[in-house]
Amino acid sequence: MAVVEQTKDDQDVAPLSLDPQAAAGRRLGKMMVAPGQLLLLLLVLFPVIMEVYLSLTTWSPSGGTDWYLAYQDWTWFSNYWEGITSRRFLETILRTGVITVAAVSLEFVLGFCLAVLYAERFPLKRVFTVFMLVPMMVVPAVSGFVFFLLLQSDGPVNSILSLLWPGGDVSIPWLIDPTWALISVILVDVWQWTPLMFLILLSGILAVPEDQMNAAGILGASWRFRLQTLVIPMMKPIILIALIIRSMEAFKLFDAAWLLTQGGPGEASTTISVLLYRQAFLSSQWSYVAALAIIVMVAISVIASRAIRPLEAGQESR
Repeated sequence: MAVVEQTKDDQDVAPLSLDPQAAAGRRLGKMMVAPGQLLLLLLVLFPVIMEVYLSLTTWSPSGGTDWYLAYQDWTWFSNYWEGITSRRFLETILRTGVITVAAVSLEFVLGFCLAVLYAERFPLKRVFTVFMLVPMMVVPAVSGFVFFLLLQSDGPVNSILSLLWPGGDVSIPWLIDPTWALISVILVDVWQWTPLMFLILLSGILAVPEDQMNAAGILGASWRFRLQTLVIPMMKPIILIALIIRSMEAFKLFDAAWLLTQGGPGEASTTISVLLYRQAFLSSQWSYVAALAIIVMVAISVIASRAIRPLEAGQESR
């Protein structure tokens, strides 16, 4: 009987697995996808191989040697050692981390508050939504230049603060004082990317099942209680994704720091991207910059992989 059943099962499965039309379709699909996969592999793999290759040398375009002869200046891991022992590099990493934590935290708090507000109905909601999304649509270079003009010592921001402040004259050295320069960079990033955090969190709030929210409301639960017990627990994966995405992008911040103060005064607002730009295009230390970039890439990859572990654990438990 078992033999008969097995034979029947084999007869049912065999036509599906040996169907020549399906096999031809799979082969055609692989052939259609292969050029795109090969192009993507070359676009990713070639720059990575070149970066690793140059990072093991002291090659520079100003040295007069072609890049494929960089092996003549082979130094193995000296650039990496110089990077991880460089006080300037480590201080820049720390400063970039401070900017990232401060900016992403403010963006999350503001974005979440706005998302909670926009989850309810109110007059002119669509109009306010359009204005909310405008900063995100502005090119970062343009926003950096605009804020460079606004934050001058005698610029519009200080003039408006002087009108609102009871004491009168307000002259905050936004771009001159090291502390205020750092704050300025953070504020520009918050202004531009809070709308993105708002959109991600709003989509999470709107995805919460309405029947559960309505049932909790009928039972007398306040909005604050529903937020703590229903909305936030269900939004944990979305919140984690939003924080990871924005943290990775904020860590690469360049436009605001460069256009506002060019990383100054001194090194006060120098982010890792500004440091790499200076070393590569102003000092022509391409091999050293390649090594620093690989160090940063590996560090961010490790941190991101650890950050998404709660999501993977949640999927495995489900």
